Amino acid sequence: MSKITEASRDHIADENFAFPKERKEPIHDAAHVRNAIARFKQVQGVTEAERDEAWKRIKSAAKKHKVELNEKGECPLDRRN
Repeated sequence: MSKITEASRDHIADENFAFPKERKEPIHDAAHVRNAIARFKQVQGVTEAERDEAWKRIKSAAKKHKVELNEKGECPLDRRN
């Protein structure tokens, strides 16, 4: 995965972050989508509603960039499973 410089991070559109309000977890390419999935549990300072919306964005980005999720595409934190 290529490292994002602060300058290039500033040019990433808000919709290309799993958590756009906080600009956390960029999901603009396949490598960053995989990273966002791996680090999803580590994100702090967000509400459960924000986390749910972030997972929807991650799933959409995964589909767009052809990144496979687990068999059911379940959120790593989903307690309902």
